[in-house]
Amino acid sequence: MSLPTDSTQPRLASGCRWSSNTDDAVLVFPEGALRLQGTGKKIVQLCDGQRTFAQIVAELEASYNSSNSDEIRNDVAGFLEQLQQKRIVDY
Repeated sequence: MSLPTDSTQPRLASGCRWSSNTDDAVLVFPEGALRLQGTGKKIVQLCDGQRTFAQIVAELEASYNSSNSDEIRNDVAGFLEQLQQKRIVDY
């Protein structure tokens, strides 16, 4: 598995979906479920297969009024890599 690049277009992996049975943000995948909150939830919601990794980072920077692009980029890349290893996100 690898870190996403700027042109990567992350998306939910096949078989993964948001649960519609609860008010909480629960991502259901073949091996289980994952409750997401805050920034993690926002990142996964932005992984629509249309936005690039660079666009996702830019949207998060704007949302959080952050000037620390490198920190956001590294955190998002690491989070997406973990989700890719669990076969929740593809890119």
